[in-house]
Amino acid sequence: MKAEIEQLIAVAIKNLIAAGKLPVEGLPKLTVERTRDIIYGDFACHLALTLSKILRQPPKNIAEMLIAALPNSSLVEKVEIAGPGFINFYLHFDTYLNLIPRIIEQGNNYGQSLVGAGKKVQIEFVSSNPTGPLHVGHGRGAAYGSVIANLLNAIGFKVHREYYVNDAGRQMDILATSIWLRYLELCGENLRFPANGYRGDYVWDIAATLHRTYGEIYRHSNNLIFANLPPDAPEGDKETFIDAVITRAKHLLGEVNYQVIFELGLEVILQDIRSDLEQFGVNYDEWYSERSLTERGLIKKCLQLLDKAGHLYTKDGAVWFRSSAFGDEKDRVIIRENGQPTYFASDIAYHLDKFERGFDQIINIWGSDHHGYIPRVKAAIQALGHNSQQLSVLLVQFAILYRGKERAQMSTRSGEFVTLRTLRQEVGRDAARFFYVMRTCDAHLDFDLDLAKSQSIDNPVYYVQYAHARICSVFHQAQYKGLIINLIPELSTLKLLTTPHEQTLLRTLSRYSEILEIAALQYEPHQLTNYLKTLANDFHTYYNAYQFLVADETLRNARLSLIQATKIILSNGLNLLGISAPETM
Repeated sequence: MKAEIEQLIAVAIKNLIAAGKLPVEGLPKLTVERTRDIIYGDFACHLALTLSKILRQPPKNIAEMLIAALPNSSLVEKVEIAGPGFINFYLHFDTYLNLIPRIIEQGNNYGQSLVGAGKKVQIEFVSSNPTGPLHVGHGRGAAYGSVIANLLNAIGFKVHREYYVNDAGRQMDILATSIWLRYLELCGENLRFPANGYRGDYVWDIAATLHRTYGEIYRHSNNLIFANLPPDAPEGDKETFIDAVITRAKHLLGEVNYQVIFELGLEVILQDIRSDLEQFGVNYDEWYSERSLTERGLIKKCLQLLDKAGHLYTKDGAVWFRSSAFGDEKDRVIIRENGQPTYFASDIAYHLDKFERGFDQIINIWGSDHHGYIPRVKAAIQALGHNSQQLSVLLVQFAILYRGKERAQMSTRSGEFVTLRTLRQEVGRDAARFFYVMRTCDAHLDFDLDLAKSQSIDNPVYYVQYAHARICSVFHQAQYKGLIINLIPELSTLKLLTTPHEQTLLRTLSRYSEILEIAALQYEPHQLTNYLKTLANDFHTYYNAYQFLVADETLRNARLSLIQATKIILSNGLNLLGISAPETM
C-alpha cells in the first residue's frame, strides 16, 4: 500500500514537472509514512513542507497543487490537507479487504519483494576463533546475522552467508600447545600449566582423544620442555612465556607431529561449532579458511598492491601501512619484525578477496569490542582502490543472563563462560533466537531466562507462537465439526468484517510488507519481532471478543479468511526469524 501511494505522488510530481510548476532537479526525497492515528487517514506525506523552501510558497498552496495533480486511484477514498501542509491519504476499506485473498493465495511467499534487485550481499558473522565452544555472546551475533540474511533474501537480495575461520596464527598455536600439555599430563608428566593456556575441559577431552589414538609417541619430559624458558606469570610475563612454550613445542615435536595436534584441535572444535550453529538454526554458504589466504598467495598479492601504491613503509624492522592517511588514528603494522604477517594483514587480504568476488554490499557482524578496528579496515579498502561505503560493520553488544532480577551464575564444567549450547538446552532454540533479536544489536541485552521459559502472555515468543497455534485450533475444530469453508470468498462476504477488532487486525496485516522492507534495509530484526507481537496482540484481542465458527456461513467464511491471513503472516514472520510456528501448544 505504501509503495502504491508513493507511486501516485511520483506521478503527480512528474505531471507538475511537465507543466513547469516544479523544477527538474533539486527536489527533496519523497517520503510517505503511516499516520499515528486513523483520524488523520492511513498515510501522510510532508513533501509540501519541504518544497515550500524551494518554491518559496506556503506549504498549503503546494499541497493543493500536488493533490490536484494526483491521478485517480481505486485505492484512495479521499485526500486532505492537515496542519501546516501535510497531505493525508484515506484509503477505501476495500483496499484492506482485498489483502485477504492476496495473502492467502501467495501463502509462504507473501511479503517477499524484488527491492534488492538481485544485488549480491555477503554477510560474515560469528567467525569465532576455533579455540573453544561458542558462548552466549556468539549466540546473539549468530541469531542477528542469520535473521538479517533471511530478511535481505526475502526482499530480493542474493545473500551469501560466510564464516571466517581463524585457523592460522597465534591463538591456534596456543590451543595446540595447550592440548599437547594436557596430553603430557595424561602421560604422567607433572607440569605447571601456563597462565595463558586454554583451560577449558574441552581441551582435556581433545587431549584424551590424542592419547587414546597415539599413545605416548608425543611424550617429552617436563624438564626438557620448560628448561631455560622465561618465567610465567605472576613472576614474569605470561605472553612471553606462552610464546616460548609454543616455540619449544614446535622444536621438540617437529613440524609433522605438531601439525597432527594442531589439526586435531582445529577439527574437533570447528565441528563442535558447526554442530552448535546448525542446531541453533544457523547455516552458512561458505566456511572461509584464513590459511587459504596464504596458500593462495592473497596476502602476498595484497602487500604488493599496497606497496606499489606507496602505502607501505619500514620502521623498526617492521612493515607499516599508512592507514592514518585514510582516516585511521595511526598507522598499523602488517609485517612484524620476525617477518610474520599480523592479523590485520590477513584481514586486509580477506576483504580484498570479498570485493574481488563481486559482492555489491559487504556486511561484517562483529562484537562491540571491535569498534576501533573498523577505521583501519575501511582505510585498507580505500587504499586498495575500493569503495569503503560498500562495507557495513554492525556491532553486537553482549547479552547478560538473568533469572528474574538476579544475574544468572550459569557456567560450563570449566566454570569459565556460559556456552550457547547450555543456553539453548535450557530455554530452547526458539526463545533464544527471539530474545536475541528483540533489541537493536548495539543495545545491551538483559536476557531473562525465567521469562524465556515461561508459558505466559509475558513471554513474547510464547505469545506470538500461541496466536498461531490458536488459529490452527480453530481450523481443527471446524474440520472436526465437518464445516465447509471457503477461504477466498467474494468481496461482498469480506465486507461483513466491520467490527473495530477486525479493522484493527486488517490494518496491522497491511503493514507486514513495509515492516519486512524496513527491517531488512535498516538491519533491524527487532522491527519484525515488535510487529509480530502487535499482530499477536490484535489477534488475541479479536479471539477473546468474538466467535469464529458461527452459524452464519457467510460471516464464518469472512472471519476464517481473516484469521487464515493472520496465520500466514505469523508463520512467515516466525520463519524469517528462524523460529517454529507450532500448530499446538
